[in-house]
Amino acid sequence: MKAKIYIEKVLSFHVFSYLLGVLLGLSMAAPPGPINAIMANESLRSKLHGSSVGFGAMTADFIFFLITFEVRKFIPENLLVVFYFIGGGLMIFLSYATLKAKVSNRSKKGNYFTGLIMGITNPYQISWWITVGLFMINEFGISIILPFFGGIIIWIFAFTTFINRLGNKYAKYVKIFSFIILLAFGLYMIYEGVISLL
Repeated sequence: MKAKIYIEKVLSFHVFSYLLGVLLGLSMAAPPGPINAIMANESLRSKLHGSSVGFGAMTADFIFFLITFEVRKFIPENLLVVFYFIGGGLMIFLSYATLKAKVSNRSKKGNYFTGLIMGITNPYQISWWITVGLFMINEFGISIILPFFGGIIIWIFAFTTFINRLGNKYAKYVKIFSFIILLAFGLYMIYEGVISLL
């Protein structure tokens, strides 16, 4: 009986971690910004054009993940709580900025290397990995990485398919979804920071 309860707890934790990883991946990829703007523009041409930009940006995220995973080892444990509050504040700020943002669809050429270069030089992605990414790896370990990148892949295919079929007239719904994801995780991170202090 005890073994059954233990197995159920382990499975429920893994399901929670998996779903959380997917949602964090969506929180990284979904907010309107320069990469999604180029993805949207290229998706009007074809899903392949749009998704190639997304996969370039995802490669930048993988590079940031490797750097963050190594850097976290040198950060004192009691300093991590600061990143929880910074990351939570950043997410809440971005949730507000997302609602106010106007998505531009200007791009001359969208492809894998465009997405990669924009991802590496994107202040949002850099800030996300220094704060939220560090929190994610510290709290859940390396096991959350597969569902995290799974969430990004889901977004790439869903977003490019959506834009390719329906155009930009439904962009406001993307903004609302992004707002909810960012706000929820911002509040969650601040909650975790408060619990750590207590």
